[in-house]
Amino acid sequence: MGVDLIFKIAAIGIIVSVLNQVLVRSGREEQAMLTTLAGLIVVLMMMIYEISSLFETVKTVFNL
Repeated sequence: MGVDLIFKIAAIGIIVSVLNQVLVRSGREEQAMLTTLAGLIVVLMMMIYEISSLFETVKTVFNL
């Protein structure tokens, strides 16, 4: 986990926020909510991947 991951998450947040505002202002609240949910799922998947990599590193270090 590094600065690169932080920038990726921030970029996703900005994109989702802009899309959300555009959709809400055009009367598409349901699509706005789904866009926000999709963004959250993408970020969570990224974090799960990073945590999994961390656990694999720990297992290797301790020969588990």
